[in-house]
Amino acid sequence: MNISILGSTGSIGTQTLDIVRDHSDEFKVTAITGNKNVALLERQAREFKPELVCVADVASARELKIKLNDTNIKVLGGKESLIEASSIQSADTVVTAVVGMTGIEPTISAIKSRKRVALANKETLVAAGNIIKECEAEYGKCIIPVDSEHSAIFQSMQGMADKREIKKIILTASGGPFYGKKREDLVNITPADALHNPNWDMGAKVTIDSSTLVNKGLEMIEAKWLFDIPMDKIEVVVHRQSVVHSAVEFVDNAVIAQLGMPDMRVPIQYALTYPNRMSIQRNELDLTEYASLTFEKPDTKTFYALELARKAGIEGGTLATVFNAADEAAVELFLKGELSYMGISEAIEYAMNEHNNIKNPTLSDIYDADKEAREAVYKRRK
Repeated sequence: MNISILGSTGSIGTQTLDIVRDHSDEFKVTAITGNKNVALLERQAREFKPELVCVADVASARELKIKLNDTNIKVLGGKESLIEASSIQSADTVVTAVVGMTGIEPTISAIKSRKRVALANKETLVAAGNIIKECEAEYGKCIIPVDSEHSAIFQSMQGMADKREIKKIILTASGGPFYGKKREDLVNITPADALHNPNWDMGAKVTIDSSTLVNKGLEMIEAKWLFDIPMDKIEVVVHRQSVVHSAVEFVDNAVIAQLGMPDMRVPIQYALTYPNRMSIQRNELDLTEYASLTFEKPDTKTFYALELARKAGIEGGTLATVFNAADEAAVELFLKGELSYMGISEAIEYAMNEHNNIKNPTLSDIYDADKEAREAVYKRRK
C-alpha cells in the first residue's frame, strides 16, 4: 500500500511512520508534509524516500529543497501544495493528520481523487461536515476514522446490516486532570496544571481540550457526520481507565465495545489495513491488571463546553465552526496567560451567542465564520 501522510512531523504522522517501519514490506510512503520542522522532514525524507515533500511554510520549503538537493525528491512549498500531496497519483491512502482548518481542502481533494482517507483531523468534519458528506455521496464513501474513539465505534459496527439497528453511540472520556473538580476549584488553574492527561500523551491543544471536555464535544459532532447519527443518540461517559475506547448500543440492548491500551498505533494501523488486521508487538492489554472498569456521567455544569458542543451539533451549519474556532483562539490565549481556564468555555459561549448561523454553508462561509469567531474571542479579551 502506498501512503501519503499529511502532517508527518506531528504525533499521528510520526506514529504512522513507526507503523511503516514495523511493516516495511506492506507500506511505502509516497508523500509527506509538514510546516516548519525542516530538520525532521529531512530525516523522514531521507529514511522513507517519498516522491514528494510539501512544506506549508514557504521559507522552510526553500530551506528543505536545498538540503535535499542531492536526492530526486520533489519539494513544494505553500499551503496549496498539500492539495498535490493529497491527490498524488501513486498514493492509495491519505492520512490527514494536519492540525486545524488546513485539513479541509486536502481531505476534499483526496476524496475527489478516490483515495482512502485515514482521517485524524477533527476540524474537517466539525466545520465542514455537510461539504464532506456531499463529496462522499458523489465520489464514494472513503473515510476511515483514526481518532481512538471513532475507530472504536467503527470497529464495533462491523457486521451491522443497517444503521437503524443502532440505539446509541457511547463515547468514552478519561475525564482529564480535573475530574471531580467544581467550578470554584478551577479559578486559578494554570497551563501547567492543565497540560497533564492521566492516560494519553497528546499535544498541548488536545490536552487542554481534553481537560475542558471540548475535545469530547468535537468528537460528538464528528461522530454525527461520520456515522450519520443524530446528536440525541450520542452519549458521553467518563471512563477513567481509558481501556474501553468507545461502544455502540444496539436496539436489542446489546452493547459492543472496542478495548485496548491507550495506544494510537492501533486505530492508525486499522485505518490503513481495514478490513484486515496486522500484528502490533507491544502494549498488549491484560484485563487481569484492572480490578474494575468504571463509567460515570460527565459533570456538564462544571465542564459545560460539552453542552455547547451538543447545541452546535444539533443546530449544525456554521455554529460548529464557531465552536471550534472560538476554542482554538481561547486555548491560545490561555496558554499565553491572557485568559483564565474557565474563560475558555465562557469565550466559546460568547462567540456562539454572537454568531448568526448559516445552515448550509459554503467553504467561504465556513472560513468567514472561523475568522469571525476568533476575532470575537480576541476582542472580548480586551
